[in-house]
Amino acid sequence: MRIKSFSSRTLGANALKSFAHPLRLRIYQLLEEHGPSTATRLAGLLGQNTGATSYHLRELAKHGMIEVVAGMGRGKEKYWRITPGGFSYGDARPADPEVAGALDYLLDDLVRTRGAELARWRQESATAPEEWVQASVYGRRSLRLTPEETARMRDQVFEVLEQYRALSDSGDRDGTGHVIVHFDVLPVGSERDG
Repeated sequence: MRIKSFSSRTLGANALKSFAHPLRLRIYQLLEEHGPSTATRLAGLLGQNTGATSYHLRELAKHGMIEVVAGMGRGKEKYWRITPGGFSYGDARPADPEVAGALDYLLDDLVRTRGAELARWRQESATAPEEWVQASVYGRRSLRLTPEETARMRDQVFEVLEQYRALSDSGDRDGTGHVIVHFDVLPVGSERDG
């Protein structure tokens, strides 16, 4: 069964290998968190030289991960942003060991990043504005479902998330903040239950 993609693009083998680089991941995360930025500003945040950040920005852009923001910057100065629409890592384990290794690296980083984001919010929530605390939630459910029911639930949740991603991608609006949504669906003990 083919999994429905809720992202505008799926990263191919070359994009996976290119993205699986610590500095590129960090640049992507900074753009995601802070919005459009220049190579010079990113270099300062990362403790790198501008040449290195420029190179890695171009690599991310080559694979459609980021893009230059039209109308921002002066002269040769470029502002970069995350390409709207999201991406996915694909729905199958790559056969090529090098690509599979890159995917493993990216998934391990995803797990680490999620833990760090949860820990960060746990600390920040003590002093965050009350409306953001009230809007947030820690959630976990343990369900007994068939694979078909699980896939249907996943797709329904992604359809809702897609509506809000489109709203988020529609441009700057008053009162918005950077919101992270973690959503994982995974079988536990599937070998044992199978």
